[in-house]
Amino acid sequence: MKSTIYYGPRDVRVEERPIPAIKDPGDLIIRVVRTCVCGSDLWPYRSQDVNSAGTPIGHESIGVVTEVGADVTAAKPGDFVIVPFPISCGECAACKAGFESSCLNGGYFGGAEGEGCQSEYLHVPHANGTVVNVSEALAAGDIPGAPASPKDCSDEMLADLLTLSDVMGTGYHAAVSAEVKPGDTAVVFGDGAVGLCGVLSAKLLGATRIIAMSRHEDRAAIARGFGATDIVPERDDAAVARVMELTGSGADAVLECVGSAQSFNTALRVGRPGAVIGRVGLPHGVQIPAEATFYRNIGIKGGPAPVRTYARQRLLREVLAGNIHPGRVFTKIYTLDEVPQAYADMDARRVIKALVKVSEVEG
Repeated sequence: MKSTIYYGPRDVRVEERPIPAIKDPGDLIIRVVRTCVCGSDLWPYRSQDVNSAGTPIGHESIGVVTEVGADVTAAKPGDFVIVPFPISCGECAACKAGFESSCLNGGYFGGAEGEGCQSEYLHVPHANGTVVNVSEALAAGDIPGAPASPKDCSDEMLADLLTLSDVMGTGYHAAVSAEVKPGDTAVVFGDGAVGLCGVLSAKLLGATRIIAMSRHEDRAAIARGFGATDIVPERDDAAVARVMELTGSGADAVLECVGSAQSFNTALRVGRPGAVIGRVGLPHGVQIPAEATFYRNIGIKGGPAPVRTYARQRLLREVLAGNIHPGRVFTKIYTLDEVPQAYADMDARRVIKALVKVSEVEG
């Protein structure tokens, strides 16, 4: 099979690797239909994180099950599934509490041999606690407006479903962690795919004013389409001043979807006293000042998103019913052979998020 392999800074290659096989009774194998490149994939690509040379990369995929282990009950061969980025057992305390992204027995795709999602086939450990079965959801027949079966999903809906493996669920986690409520004013840091999905999520949770921090018109246009009421291009002190001018005393909820020190430090300053920051950006150089948060009663929550929980609770139904279209964050489509170019294009900000078409639902 073809698989995307990381070799070093700005060096990813598509190579032939063996098709993965079942290793344990709880495993399954999928034929990948769609995958994508994530903003977090750019950290090792830009050498800001360290991955081992020769490591399969990618952690977002949807596909058709080709083989299951003896203990798998979550799916059967032929089922169409979403594979969230965390590998989760479904049985530990974290998983049972709905935080499977912090599973005590799991991990994440995009590291171990055979478990990089930017491939033609994918080995999925702990399948019962990891996958989301789209075929099963459609077969229930209780979602108004949903397609009859996975083969009836349009390309647009496949893109929407792919976002549930990470970016839509992660944006939603930022909004949930920030405790967005109906009538709230929310500020969203980050105009990449996660930040844009954070805007959409704040809207879903009822925020009536959503301030998107963006200085790129193509991204700001999507933010407006997702529900942003205001766009703030300023940074640092100027950004704080502009948000205070718009809100008077600061936002009720702050969604931090970048992870840089600059973004987080600004996020700390734009919430009103008692506001909560929902942080989902992978932290790089971030320090949390204890006294600054203490005297203003600022809450900080978040981390890796439990996207499987959110998909099963709400987001899968919203997508299948056609109520939301988070797949609009994909602004260019590539083949698997073109993945190195997809990385280069995202690195240069020529695209917001790169979708990779690997196969079709019916093969």
